Amino acid sequence: MRIDVLTIFPEYLAPLELSLIGKARRERLLDLHLHHLRDWTHDRHRTVDDTPLGGGAGMVMKPEPWAEAFAAVREQGRAQLGADAQPLIVFPNPAGAPFTQGTAREWSEREWIVFACGRYEGIDERVYEHLADEGYEVALASLGDYVLNGGEVAVLAITEAVVRLVPGVVGNAESLVEESHSDGLLEYPLYTRPARWTDPAGTVREAPEILLSGDHGRIAAWRREQSQLRTQQRRPDLLA
Repeated sequence: MRIDVLTIFPEYLAPLELSLIGKARRERLLDLHLHHLRDWTHDRHRTVDDTPLGGGAGMVMKPEPWAEAFAAVREQGRAQLGADAQPLIVFPNPAGAPFTQGTAREWSEREWIVFACGRYEGIDERVYEHLADEGYEVALASLGDYVLNGGEVAVLAITEAVVRLVPGVVGNAESLVEESHSDGLLEYPLYTRPARWTDPAGTVREAPEILLSGDHGRIAAWRREQSQLRTQQRRPDLLA
């Protein structure tokens, strides 16, 4: 999988060198390219924003650098992936569709994703119109009903959610099947050794006896029941 990220803060994406995502990069399961949007500006101040037309607070990101950046990144990607390769352009945006586990699963099958990290009040609307006219596939993705300072935090979260589903990234693929949201439910409670634990306050806490039974059928049924119960308690909207 190839991922390109357009941002004015490339250093914000440094955590992608760590953990499973960093390992995926080293093993060439993920080909990640970070691009500084200011590289496509042409004034001495490397300006990427201006005041909003019609007045109002804040600044709006200018369309010119974005248009040039997308064209350059598409050319670079096609040189690697082939002349017909077409990226999915993802804008992290609180006005976008909710990013879910289903979205992550779908995007994990993509060959090429380009993330565009907006800042300030947002990106000039004409950028989206231009991309549509140029035949790009565009998605706006929201992590939740709140606003961040920019798209970089969302890109970190989305990239981890997507790339960990790429075959070979997670060592035990079975663990992906039983996670929260994998089947629409929250994950069941987890326990490990010791089965009997005395906490710092002196309270003895024991793992459920059924997990020690060795009866995998009963354990599976218990876990399913616990998933349903936890979902009912914490996220009843998922059951609906």
